[in-house]
Amino acid sequence: MTLNSTAATIAPGGADCSCSEFLSVSRRGLLRSAALVGAVTTIGSSVVTMSTGGAFAAAPARSVVVVLSLRGAADGLSLVVPHGDPAYAAARPTIAVPRGSLLGADAYFGMHPAMAPLMPLWNAGKLAAVHATGLPAPNRSHFSAMEQLEDADPGSAERIGWLNRLLGQDTETSAVQGLAMGAMIPTSLQGAESSLSMMSLAEVGITGNDSSNKRLNSMALMWGNSPTAYGAGVRSAISASTDLKTAQALPNRSSTYPDSDLGRALADVARTLRADVGVTAVTVDSGDWDMHSDLGTVSAGWMARNATDLAGAIAAFFADLEGVADKVTLVTISEFGRRVQENGSRGLDHGWGNVMLVAGAGVKGGKYYAKWPGLTNSLDADLQVTTDYRSVLSEIVTSRMGASRAAVFPGFSPQTVGVMAGA
Repeated sequence: MTLNSTAATIAPGGADCSCSEFLSVSRRGLLRSAALVGAVTTIGSSVVTMSTGGAFAAAPARSVVVVLSLRGAADGLSLVVPHGDPAYAAARPTIAVPRGSLLGADAYFGMHPAMAPLMPLWNAGKLAAVHATGLPAPNRSHFSAMEQLEDADPGSAERIGWLNRLLGQDTETSAVQGLAMGAMIPTSLQGAESSLSMMSLAEVGITGNDSSNKRLNSMALMWGNSPTAYGAGVRSAISASTDLKTAQALPNRSSTYPDSDLGRALADVARTLRADVGVTAVTVDSGDWDMHSDLGTVSAGWMARNATDLAGAIAAFFADLEGVADKVTLVTISEFGRRVQENGSRGLDHGWGNVMLVAGAGVKGGKYYAKWPGLTNSLDADLQVTTDYRSVLSEIVTSRMGASRAAVFPGFSPQTVGVMAGA
């Protein structure tokens, strides 16, 4: 792990702590000492962001939210099929999922057969689907829509994501409170609270350190009382490295996951959560959902492969969590959905409404939630959004995280979805 500063600001005031505290590498004390300064630090494949902290609201015993982003705009009408709407099959003569192959079907909806690994969660009431969700107005630009989705504060000039606002609502002080699996911090985690990004758990560590921790201790001694942004970054880097050693020492069960980027990422997340190092919010990306052509058939092709990987990885993740599973809620999100009617390339163009999957702790599962708007069989027809995606997220953050909905989603008045117990 290399250490490179990407900020050079100095905040007023210094952090007071003893050298002995830093030599012992206290994971909580290191971060607390940095709370008054601002920094962004890159640690090899990891990025730790630190800036001025704020007051924390009281929160219940820590729960964890895992946000799984289906980048590229997944087709929710393929993942959770509205077989009861006659326009669905008519609009997709070559790519429609046959009604007889659907899993967990009720009179109107059913899941793609590739989602079979998720059926135990569904049958146990730990998985639900919320359909016709999305942004309040159509936005068919991948970048712009995802930025809007993750900021979740329309009209604000501040670059603060909804998950970062969520982190500011609790009392946790871990350097890995916000964790992003990937090369960078997504918009949802950007802001005042500390977050870390990593490509893999195996790569986390201080470059040049050895079993005696000589390099780590010397860095702590040198930067322990520095009031600079760089000093804060070093302290948070050491704290994060120390925290994650606990996770690295646990068994690696990635072999039980799909052999894919998503499978490996979720395996690292589960291992980290089992270590109980103070993680509150996690983001994971699943890319390559932009299926403009050759979506495939129900049993083969692009959609079938992606759905198989998605379902297998989520199922393995919850099996891997063991004793911490009752703290973890996972939600899928995508920047927008696809059009109702297939195009001439047997794919689907950019649309609007989509489906969100919600799994794990607190979920009132085994059912579909939707204010169904009905489909129209025309080339430019969208699945209309009848449930703002923030309504789903609001139920998660209030019921599981003990957070203020108004603080996390400023100015937003949610609809009642009912997907979370106690919401």
